[in-house]
Amino acid sequence: MSENVDKGERLQKVLAQAGVGSRREVERWISEGRIEVNGEKATLGVRVVPKDRVYLDGKKVSALASASEQEYRVIVYSKPEGVICSRSDPGGRPTIFENLPKLKNQRWISVGRLDINTSGLLILTTDGELANRLMHPSYEVDREYAVRVRGGVDDEMMERLKEGVLLEDGMAKFTDLQRAGGDSSNEWFHAVLMEGKNREVRRLWESQGIQVSRLKRVRYGCIFLSSRLKVGAWEELNNKDVNELRSLVGMDPIRVKRRDVKSVEDDSRRHKRAMHRKGFSGKRSR
Repeated sequence: MSENVDKGERLQKVLAQAGVGSRREVERWISEGRIEVNGEKATLGVRVVPKDRVYLDGKKVSALASASEQEYRVIVYSKPEGVICSRSDPGGRPTIFENLPKLKNQRWISVGRLDINTSGLLILTTDGELANRLMHPSYEVDREYAVRVRGGVDDEMMERLKEGVLLEDGMAKFTDLQRAGGDSSNEWFHAVLMEGKNREVRRLWESQGIQVSRLKRVRYGCIFLSSRLKVGAWEELNNKDVNELRSLVGMDPIRVKRRDVKSVEDDSRRHKRAMHRKGFSGKRSR
C-alpha cells in the first residue's frame, strides 16, 4: 500500500464520489478497520488509484475511479407509479435504472427513493458526495409532495401533523401542510418533510385514520418537477441548477458538461417502449 502514498487521491474522496458513503462515514470505517486496500488495512490519508483493490467489510468495491476523472452529472426523472427504485427486481417489475443514460465506469445514484405506488420527482447523480449530503438529515433539505386523501381533514388534525406524531420509528411531522383543492372525499394537500423515512408521508396520514389515494413528489430542495417533463422521462440539469443543489449542502460550484437535448428525447422514447414491453402503460389502474 505504501507505493500509493504519493499518487492517486484520498480513499475517502474516491469512495464518496463512488456513492459508497460520505467522506465522514468512510473515515469512520477506516478507523474501525473495516476497509482494506490491496490486502492491507486502510489508514487515514491513504491514496488510491483505479487499479487498486478496495474492500469494505470483505466485499469488493467496484467501479473505483479517480474522482478527478469522473464526469459530474445530475438528472431529474419523472417516476411513474408501478416502477421501483431498486436496480433489479426478481419479480420482473420495471425499475427506474433500466432506461437511464448509459455510463462508463460510473453509476447513477438515486437521491432518496419513492415507493412503487408513489410518482414524481427523482434526482439521480454520478456524484456520490452530493447524493449523500442531499439525503443526510443534518443538511435539512426539504421534500414537497402533492397528496390526495380520502376522509375529512380538519384544522386540528393538520396542526397535529405539523406539531409531530409518534410513529413506530420515532417522531415525525410535516414542516408545512397546505390545502390545495378538492372536497372532503378527495382533497389535495401539499406537504413538506425535512427527511425521507420509509413511507413517511403515508404513515403520517394513516396515524390520523386518513387514507392516501395519490402521492406525488413535486420538489426536492430547490429542484421542482417541471410540467414539461413527461412521466417516465428524464432530463439533464443545467449548470445553474446543479450548483444551486450543491450550494444547499455546502459544496463548491463546478462546471457541468452541456448535453444534446435530442439524447434526452431519444432515451425517453426508448423508456416508453421498454415500459410497454413489460406491460406497464403509465396509467393508473382503476
